[in-house]
Amino acid sequence: MSETHGTPFRRMMESLAPEAGGLAIDLPGDWLQGRTAYGGLTGALCVEAAGRLHPDLPPLRDAHFALAGPASGRLVVQANVVRQGRSAVVIEASVTGDAGPAARALLTYGAGRDSRVLHMGAGPPAVPGPEACSAFFDADRKPGFAHHFDVRLAGGARPMTPGAEPRIAVWIRHGDGETPGGLPALVALADAVPSPALVLFPEFAPFSTMAWSLNLTSAAPSSASGWWLLDSRIDAAGGGYAAQDMSLWNDAGHLVARARQMVALFI
Repeated sequence: MSETHGTPFRRMMESLAPEAGGLAIDLPGDWLQGRTAYGGLTGALCVEAAGRLHPDLPPLRDAHFALAGPASGRLVVQANVVRQGRSAVVIEASVTGDAGPAARALLTYGAGRDSRVLHMGAGPPAVPGPEACSAFFDADRKPGFAHHFDVRLAGGARPMTPGAEPRIAVWIRHGDGETPGGLPALVALADAVPSPALVLFPEFAPFSTMAWSLNLTSAAPSSASGWWLLDSRIDAAGGGYAAQDMSLWNDAGHLVARARQMVALFI
């Protein structure tokens, strides 16, 4: 495991406490990106709140996160049922902080059903195993929350290498000794790597995820080793925005999630 600092992910989620019909948390400073929660953590809070406030949900199939503003200070997370049918449940979740609305989410849960349609999806790219890959983050340019993850560059390019294909492939796992399971931990991990748009940057500049859509292709994603392979690439960038495509596989090479992001670029 990598060297970690501060509050393990599991303990942070356990600190969510009932408040105002939802759940509230004072985020530990070691989980912030600057002065705010990063997008994956904000999404994880929404998923955790939905599961805590509405037990016995079927598997999560789809999630849409609109990141409206900074998630800072004391955060209150609400999760309300929009509609519940025989096999599907749609939940609207929100995160509000000291600076006002931080995020809105639509989470769609669906029970499995018998089907004659089966397609396993694309296999992972051919990359070395995690132990053969070097660390992704530079020690002097590592976001605070990134200390909680072990991230290895498996393919593509590093940030600030103009001329290279805007693609980043990494092996990633939670780095604390209390390796967490469950969907919130996976959501937090799936957005713990910067946008591959940074590959095109001539020098470091700010960027921010505006919207994130996550499709789960497994009802119960798991990784025996804790490692996950995340491959992300830019489809197009211009006018200060970039459209991003992402795929996530477990350590057995099974596709567990596909995602899309719209990223604002301040360069």
